[in-house]
Amino acid sequence: MQLRRARVLGTALLGAAGMLAAVQAVATTGSSKEDPWVERGRYVVAIGGCNDCHTPGFAMNGGKAKEADLLTGDSVGWRGPWGTTYPPNLRLYFQTITEKEWVKGAKKFTGRPPMPFWAINHMGKGDLRAVYRYIRSLGPAGHPAPDFVPPGQEPKTAYIQFPAPPK
Repeated sequence: MQLRRARVLGTALLGAAGMLAAVQAVATTGSSKEDPWVERGRYVVAIGGCNDCHTPGFAMNGGKAKEADLLTGDSVGWRGPWGTTYPPNLRLYFQTITEKEWVKGAKKFTGRPPMPFWAINHMGKGDLRAVYRYIRSLGPAGHPAPDFVPPGQEPKTAYIQFPAPPK
């Protein structure tokens, strides 16, 4: 009888320890501070200059911004012969696609100036996954950026004027 109780108690303790380990593993992977993919993405976004355009005031403030404002797009446009483009809110955009869709689409992505889409096209799958996970870890925030303004139409927001390309 005591042997049977010992086995039941041992089995219960092993089960509880296993559940505790599983809960701890889920808690650890859910934390952006512990997730190496998220930290890698934070690094790639920083060295890739993503915040320069996609975070309001980032470049003008010497690379400083509150985390709540990171990658929320901007209403300052970039105007040139192509029209006026606005850096989209990546935090909202990344809520609408899966990691698989991002990795596949990023390899073929093109955009209007001044977006350096070629840099994204050359990123490895690991860096693309990391960028996705980092941006998703920030959560949705902010509002969508203004819509593209075609050439010849005057934007209703502030903008940076690009000269026509040399001929």
